[in-house]
Amino acid sequence: MNTAHLHLILNHIPVLGTLTGLGLLSFALWKQSEEVKRTALGLLVITALLAVPAFLTGEPAEGVVKALPGVSQPIIEQHEEAAQGAFVALCCLGAVALAGLLWCRRGRVMPAWFGAVTLIGSLVVGGWMAWTANLGGQVRHSEIRSAGQAQADHAERPSR
Repeated sequence: MNTAHLHLILNHIPVLGTLTGLGLLSFALWKQSEEVKRTALGLLVITALLAVPAFLTGEPAEGVVKALPGVSQPIIEQHEEAAQGAFVALCCLGAVALAGLLWCRRGRVMPAWFGAVTLIGSLVVGGWMAWTANLGGQVRHSEIRSAGQAQADHAERPSR
């Protein structure tokens, strides 16, 4: 197993964890369940922590794949920039979720405004994570690139 393989394994956690936390928090707010709200916040904290190894394996993974045929260096750079922003945003969301967990201990009820802010943050970060993952997929999978990007990549390759 190399760092690219490890990155591919780990990078699903921040995307799926954020989107699952978003869904769980939505359900909790709808049902007005304090227990499920705390569970959703806990999931967001864990997701932020598990995003660290996914993020840290990105740069070494780039070193493995950048020379492979069909890999687009411009898309690697786009993915890297998106990942940096998404990682910071997820860490901030995780910190907010941790603050909510600390506030809600010993039976305190989560304020409605806090649930709404966390839900909106989860929606934004979840979308950012999904966009970042899509860019990451395009690094090696030309079949999901836009038509313009695929043509540019084809023009960059030497003819045989």
